[in-house]
Order: sequence, then C-alpha cells, then structure tokens
Amino acid sequence: MDLLRAHDIASSPSMVDVTYNGAPIYIEQVHDESNTVTVHFLDKPEEKHTVSVTHLLEI
Repeated sequence: MDLLRAHDIASSPSMVDVTYNGAPIYIEQVHDESNTVTVHFLDKPEEKHTVSVTHLLEI
C-alpha cells in the first residue's frame, strides 16, 4: 500500500478491509514523514502498533 491510499482509508467513513501479515487491522493514523501507520488489530483494539505502510494489503 502507499501513503495516499492509507490516508484515503484512514479518513473514509466506511470500513475498508486491510491486513498486516495476514491479520485484519484498522488504520488509526498515517505518519507521512516516516512512511508508517499506527494500526490496531481488529481482535485486539487496545494494542496499537506502528508499522511500515508498505506492509499493508487492501483486500
């Protein structure tokens, strides 16, 4: 995924199916300067992770 699409998904009112390492995630915030995103796994919303945007896959 690229930063532009990550921004689109993060600001979308609709839920978009995105995975990180095969697990469904929710994009909370996009960090342009580091090419990363803050996400949480759908089954563990309390655990936030910062990962490279290139590791995300839109389904």
